[in-house]
Amino acid sequence: MRVEICVDSAAGAFAAEQGGADRVELCDNLLEGGTTPSIGCITVARRRLKIGLQVIIRPRGGDFLYSDEEMDVVREDIRAAKSCGADGVVIGCLTAEGEIDRQRTAELIGLARPMNVTFHRAFDMCRDPQKGLEDLIGLGVDRVLTSGQDDSCLEGLELIAALQRQASGRIIIMPGGGITPRNVERIVAGTGVSEVHLSARRSVESGMKHRNTRVYMGGTLRPPEFTWKTTDPEAVRSVVTALRESM
Repeated sequence: MRVEICVDSAAGAFAAEQGGADRVELCDNLLEGGTTPSIGCITVARRRLKIGLQVIIRPRGGDFLYSDEEMDVVREDIRAAKSCGADGVVIGCLTAEGEIDRQRTAELIGLARPMNVTFHRAFDMCRDPQKGLEDLIGLGVDRVLTSGQDDSCLEGLELIAALQRQASGRIIIMPGGGITPRNVERIVAGTGVSEVHLSARRSVESGMKHRNTRVYMGGTLRPPEFTWKTTDPEAVRSVVTALRESM
């Protein structure tokens, strides 16, 4: 079993390693599902990490139908992640009809190699998951991250299990979405997968003594200004321990 932890900082990546994770997916802006992290964040994470480092390449939140200008950004970000020493990139492009964008995905895979390539949860928005999986296999994608096209892996358990059978060793099916130390064994047992993806986060309280509560550095729909989420090594360790004990 391999455990991948989704993190949004270099500190989170180190905490995931401390907790026993096999690799991290490094992101920014998890409130929108993750966007490309800064070069500085990738560089600092790579400098200290001994475990695998995957970098999400996503130019913005929202859908996965990208303009030509956004694709230019994606290409440059893949080159930057490679130059920083990332082990892999996490990508996802769809057509307006909800199909895997084969042409763009093939181009990005070629640009990324020899790094490994994960197709992220854009897969959960594709029209036909069985056809989408065959498209990704044909393109040579290494793994696909999915919640089974549902709100969480528990709700998408049946589809994840079906995709695992369909994959038949040709691509790694990695469930992600709502996985916790309490349900990870059930998800693995119900699907037969060999990798899992989760965030394992806890809240952190700001050390600021002076707080101007009249000002907020974001939009109207907002998280608290003086607390945030970070990776919890103990939560990571709980998942790793649960999986090892069940084997």
